[in-house]
Amino acid sequence: MTLPYYSDDYVVIYHGDCREILPEIERVDLVLTDPPYGNKTDYASFNDSAENTHRLIAEVLPLVLGKAERVALTPGVANMWRYPEPTWTLAWVTPAGAGSGPWGFCCWQPILVYGKDPYLQLGMGRRPDYIEHTETAEKNGHPCPKPLGLWKKVMNRVQPKAGTILDPFMGSGTTLRAAKDLGRKAIGIELEEKYCEIAAARMAQEVFSFGS
Repeated sequence: MTLPYYSDDYVVIYHGDCREILPEIERVDLVLTDPPYGNKTDYASFNDSAENTHRLIAEVLPLVLGKAERVALTPGVANMWRYPEPTWTLAWVTPAGAGSGPWGFCCWQPILVYGKDPYLQLGMGRRPDYIEHTETAEKNGHPCPKPLGLWKKVMNRVQPKAGTILDPFMGSGTTLRAAKDLGRKAIGIELEEKYCEIAAARMAQEVFSFGS
């Protein structure tokens, strides 16, 4: 069994290739992750080419889909159709736009979800299938961290109750930080050690709030 890089009462971080570590992880309640987009982002050890990313999708998704009742991931618009068909596609919306694409300003990003809507499953009523936000991500040394407030909203939408959350592409640890702030358990896996260091430092910060 791979030894944790970092652990506390809420989170555990593993440093290594998720394709090797995932088989060692027990089932969890939710997988929430933001995989590479294949757009040549400088991730240091991982060559973020389209070819490498598409191979990663093919190798990791079968492992991920067997680990949780629900899976939610952000593929990027260009990669949506390279993933297995989801149960549904949620969206996070930035009305003012965030960057530019072939058809103008980019105002939304897909969230592929696999499994049942937890609100309907738990008899909690229907919720919208989009999440609006205007927050920018804090610069922390990772090339493309997700905004923490946004990620808390996504987490509450796909896992409204307590449970354990797994992120096999942990990056700087936003999923784990969001989980810890919301009083959830979380497991992260990251290939690049310097991002593990950033994530561990973020985990050592005081828990801010158990609210959304």
